[in-house]
Amino acid sequence: MFSPSAARNAEPILTVLKGLFPARGTVLEIGCGTGEHAVCFAAAMPTLTWLPTDPDPASRASTAGWIGLRGLSNVLAPIDIDASSPVWGVENLAPFDAMLSINMIHIAPWAATTGLFSGAGRLLGSGGLLCLYGPFLHNGAYNAPSNAAFDQSLKASNPAWGLRDIADLERTALVSGLRLGETVAMPANNTLLVFRRAT
Repeated sequence: MFSPSAARNAEPILTVLKGLFPARGTVLEIGCGTGEHAVCFAAAMPTLTWLPTDPDPASRASTAGWIGLRGLSNVLAPIDIDASSPVWGVENLAPFDAMLSINMIHIAPWAATTGLFSGAGRLLGSGGLLCLYGPFLHNGAYNAPSNAAFDQSLKASNPAWGLRDIADLERTALVSGLRLGETVAMPANNTLLVFRRAT
């Protein structure tokens, strides 16, 4: 599968991640979608091991296809993780050095967000990073009219979906022992949030 938005935002996200992620370690991606991000980032950071996950079988199949096409040895086979579940099935691989979720929490129920932070608190190593990318509310306000329209369209599709407020994410993160560090403005009115697990 091919995602036009993934093609557009991969390089800007990669630029930021290169300055954040450790030189070596394992990154757990929650909601890998088509798999294009996974292979792009893994190819650019070959000393990191990438574990893509998605609850959607078609997305996992697409990701496996991209891995095979690119011939990457540092991307593991995609697995099924429901972020809202209390057990993810990767506990034996923990601790992870970083976790990444791109454009996921606004197209999932709030339970997926709380589960994501809970999982990060359980599975990240000391000082590990949880990076979230997408459109967000900033203290109850939209940072662009296009994001307001996008939020309305999401809620019309599913009332459980919608843009999440950074302030709510900060409070949820604290419960799991993570604190918001950097807030990086990205193209197309998106933002990359960097949460760190307490040492």
